[in-house]
Amino acid sequence: MSILVQNSVRRTLFAMAFPMLAGTFAMNAYNLTDAWFVAQLGTYSLAAIGFTFPVIMLLSCVSMGLGSGITTLTSHALGRKNHGEAAHFATYGMAFASVVSAVIAVAGYLSIAPIFIRLGADEHTLPLVGDYMRIWYIGAPTMCLPMIGNGILISMGDSKSASRLMMLGTLLNLILNPILIFGWLGLPALGIRGSALATVIAQAVSMVWLFRLLFKYRLLNISGWHIRDAMMAVRKVLRFGIPGVLSTALMPISATVITRILSGFGHEAVAACGVAGRIEMFAFIIPMALGMSMTPFISQNFGAGRLDRVREAVGMSYRFALFYGVGVAALFFICARLLGTLFSSDPKVVDILVSYIRIIAFGYGLMETHRYSGMILTGMHRPMSATILNTIRVVVLLIPLSCLGANLYGVRGVFVGRLVTDILVGVIGILWVRRVLKQN
Repeated sequence: MSILVQNSVRRTLFAMAFPMLAGTFAMNAYNLTDAWFVAQLGTYSLAAIGFTFPVIMLLSCVSMGLGSGITTLTSHALGRKNHGEAAHFATYGMAFASVVSAVIAVAGYLSIAPIFIRLGADEHTLPLVGDYMRIWYIGAPTMCLPMIGNGILISMGDSKSASRLMMLGTLLNLILNPILIFGWLGLPALGIRGSALATVIAQAVSMVWLFRLLFKYRLLNISGWHIRDAMMAVRKVLRFGIPGVLSTALMPISATVITRILSGFGHEAVAACGVAGRIEMFAFIIPMALGMSMTPFISQNFGAGRLDRVREAVGMSYRFALFYGVGVAALFFICARLLGTLFSSDPKVVDILVSYIRIIAFGYGLMETHRYSGMILTGMHRPMSATILNTIRVVVLLIPLSCLGANLYGVRGVFVGRLVTDILVGVIGILWVRRVLKQN
């Protein structure tokens, strides 16, 4: 465990991030795989997947928020060489996350129609959304636990296992999608329901393997549970987790508002932006791999009193994000139309997707510095600061600017609003982290 507080900062971060490249590639391939196969069913099916994106993101963000609390506390305990306390937080934290995800899944299952009608789904897309989400909700807890478990494995310095865990799920999803959607190997063709079922099965297998790894590291304890200990652990997890949940929950809230705005421009706009969002996530597999290592690295070094290493990691991560963002923006600008034609033959869908990519890509570098800023602040035990930073992004900037852009320039104005938001909030994040570092 001490590798995170002893070896070279650059070498440690990239040694953790490099094995995660395959994992983050795989994690984002989940979304692209689903989008590509469902796109073969037509524009309405692709639009239906676009409508599900904000709701699926909600549970993902709750998982990430709770996971950030569990990872921070586990990493801090490991930094102080207290393995028992780390296992304490990992065990009770994951049990609590399981309950939360199950409650959200039940509530979501019972409210599919009213929620997606408000998002803009109509008589063409609502039945398809229902077919997908009824299966997806049943397997929602299987998505939550692997996301949280990855952070714990990284805290142990075992980013290779975390990466393999994500790769396993993606490979299974890739194999099962065409089999279940189109009815290969003599199975009935399930259509869009097959895509949801493929995801649930893949995530369930990943969850089983995760438990095996955590038992191997003695970070899960199924005996000797005490209500009082559980309540104390949950309270501490929530101290970090609630700000994390509030912070990350702003993402699906903003996605919901943006989807509602886009639905006013037709199914093609929802379909195009749903695909573009998945391509965008896929493009950031490299900085995401580094970002997944940031919170446990910062937390362990902060717990060990190594602020010099924290400062070095901050500067290095910001430089990397900015240079990478410039490169991706240039590549996307050139290849935008090719990417669009890979996912749709509808000219209107392709045109909107091209506009999205060519406008928003120029804010990618500062968007990533914003993400890193939140991870750094959480690792330094400033989860509320990370929440406020995300609140500024969504409530103060993104939603108002997107609405203004839509009214002035139509669907392209929404994209300009997002670009301006990413630039401003990236600068704010850099200044905020520098201020916190000066105070310590």
